[in-house]
Amino acid sequence: MREVPLLILGAGPAGLAAAAEAAAQGIAALLLDENPAPGGQVHRAVGGFYRPAPGAPGADQAAEGLALIQAAAASSTECRYGATLWAIQEDGVVTWSEGGQAQQALASVLLLCPGATERAMPIPGWTLPGVMGVGAAQILMKTAGMLPDGKTWLAGQGPLLWLYAAQLLDKGVRPAGIVDLSPPGLPWRALPHLPLALRAPGYLAKGAGWMWRIRRAGIPVIRGRALAALGRDRLTGISIDGREFGADLLLLHDGVVPNTQVTRALPGCAHAWDSAQMCFRPVLDEWGNTTLKGLLVAGDGGGIGGARAAALSGRIAALEAARWLGRLTVEQRDALGGPLLHKRSAELAPRGLLDALYPPLPMARVADDTLVCRCEEITAGRVRAAVALGAQGPNQIKAFLRAGMGPCQGRVCGPAVHALMAEARGVAPESLEPLRTRFPTKPVTVGEIAALAGE
Repeated sequence: MREVPLLILGAGPAGLAAAAEAAAQGIAALLLDENPAPGGQVHRAVGGFYRPAPGAPGADQAAEGLALIQAAAASSTECRYGATLWAIQEDGVVTWSEGGQAQQALASVLLLCPGATERAMPIPGWTLPGVMGVGAAQILMKTAGMLPDGKTWLAGQGPLLWLYAAQLLDKGVRPAGIVDLSPPGLPWRALPHLPLALRAPGYLAKGAGWMWRIRRAGIPVIRGRALAALGRDRLTGISIDGREFGADLLLLHDGVVPNTQVTRALPGCAHAWDSAQMCFRPVLDEWGNTTLKGLLVAGDGGGIGGARAAALSGRIAALEAARWLGRLTVEQRDALGGPLLHKRSAELAPRGLLDALYPPLPMARVADDTLVCRCEEITAGRVRAAVALGAQGPNQIKAFLRAGMGPCQGRVCGPAVHALMAEARGVAPESLEPLRTRFPTKPVTVGEIAALAGE
C-alpha cells in the first residue's frame, strides 16, 4: 500500500487551493475527486467548456476558478479525477474506486473538502418530471451548454436563484417568472447585519445587479407562500397561493448545506448545530482541525461561506497540514496564515446578512401528502405519524420507515426529515442527533471490496 503525507478529498475551490499551497510547502500530496474534471460545483467546467464572456453574470467567479485549476495543475500535487472515496479507516487508510478498481493509500494527514449540496425543497409534485434544482440546471448549462426551453419558473430563495436567472437572461432565455418564497419582512430584520456585510460590498452589489437585470427585463417576480407543482405524468403548471400558471420546467432552490456524509461516518468527529443555516457541520478550529487528530476540513463542507472563503480555508488548512507534517513550525504557520485568516474573515462578513435574508423554509408548511424521502417514497404525514408512535430522531425513523436508507443515503432528504421531526416533536432541531452514516458512503461493487482482500 502506498503512503502519502497528505491526502486531499475534493477538487473544488478549497481542495484546489489546498493542493497548490501544499505543493508550495514541499508536500507530496494526493488529491482525489469523483468528477472527471476539477472545479467542484461552483467552478465546474471552467477549465473546459464553460467560459462566460467578460461582464456576464458569474464571469468573475469563473475566472477565479480557472486560476485555481491552473495553479493546482501546475503544482506537484498528484490530482486524480474519477476517483470516488468511499471509506476512511481509523488508522488513516483511505479507500477509493477509480476505473472500476478499488485502491488504497495510507495518509498521514487527511484534508476533506467535500463542498456542499443543494437543500431539498419538498413541495407537492416536486418529484414530477419537469421539476429539478436550480443547481442541477446550472450544472447542465456549465457542462453541456443546455438551457431551459418553454415556460420556465424559478422558485425559492437565495443568491444562486437570482444568479442563474440572470445567466439565463444573458444567454437569451427569458424565464416565465420568479416565485420568491423568502419570508416577508426579513429585510428589516437583516438590517443589523448590514454594517458588517459592507466589509465586502462586492457581494451586495452583485446580488443587487442580478435582481436589477431581472426586474429591468420585466420578468414577473411573485411573492408566495404555498407553491405546488401540477401535473399527472409530468409538470404542466404550478400553483402559487392558489393561482395557477402554465409551466414546462420548475427550478427549485432553498440554499445549500455542508456535505458531511464522510465526516459523520467517522467515530469521534464531533458535529455542531448551525442555527443560522439550520444544519449540522463538523466542529472546527480556525485552522480546519476537527476533533480527530490529523483530520482537517476546509471549504463549504465545514460551513457555508462561498467560493472565495472556501479557497482561503483550503490554503489555511494546507498550512496546518504542513505543521502536522513538520514542514512548518507554529510560528511559521502563523506568519503565513495570519493574512489569510484576515482575508477569510472579510469574505465571510456578508454571511450574517444572507442568513437573515434567506433562512431555510419552514417544514411546518409541508403538507402531509408531500413526499420528503424520494428514494423510499415517504411522505411528511408518515414521518409525523412515526413521531406520534415514538420515533425520537432521524436515526430511529430509519427503523420505522426506511427514510434516508435509499440510494441517496440521506444526502437529499436528511435535512428535511430532521427539520420535520423537530417540528413534529416540538423540540429544538439541535436536540436531535444528526443522521448517522457509515462506510461505504458511495455505491461500490462487492467485487471491488473483495479484491482488497487479496492485497
